[in-house]
Amino acid sequence: MDKGNTPDISLLVENYTSDLLKRAMYKISDVEIAKDIVQDTFLAATEKIHTFKGESSPKTWLFSILNFKIIDYYRSKSRQKVSSAGDSLFKFFNEDGEWAGDRKPSNWNEEENLLDDADFQYVLRNCLEALPEKWGACVRMKYFMEKKGDEICQDLEITPTNLWQIIHRAKLNLRECIETNWYKS
Repeated sequence: MDKGNTPDISLLVENYTSDLLKRAMYKISDVEIAKDIVQDTFLAATEKIHTFKGESSPKTWLFSILNFKIIDYYRSKSRQKVSSAGDSLFKFFNEDGEWAGDRKPSNWNEEENLLDDADFQYVLRNCLEALPEKWGACVRMKYFMEKKGDEICQDLEITPTNLWQIIHRAKLNLRECIETNWYKS
């Protein structure tokens, strides 16, 4: 592509920062990390602007870079060791594998539009952030980004068995957190 058709990076920043930040916030849920990832996206775009061929819109190109930056973020977080991961199930079950006395899940009155409730979203976000980093990444990728298991395993460099265990443990912890902070409050 000749120099005349190369997008001006300052215009890209001006036109797309808000959209990129919204997407990053949706996928990360941490404002500061999302801002850093958007900044990294523009740095990468600046370095690779000469590779932009115009086969897609500049916005599509930037979102593609952003998605790779988000995957890189989760991949780096998944490599961090979680010390309490093995012990997390012991609080939910007894030696026979049955629910521990006070840990048995209560019945929830499933409200149809619960995810539209701002207060519930706040509780859910806090519960997700309380999970170990790798667990939160797996839950966000599976349920919010709607990625397939094999994609998550590839992105986070984990086995399918490990993914299943992480999702199972994360769901148990999320349930307990939501019951404590939403239904019992």
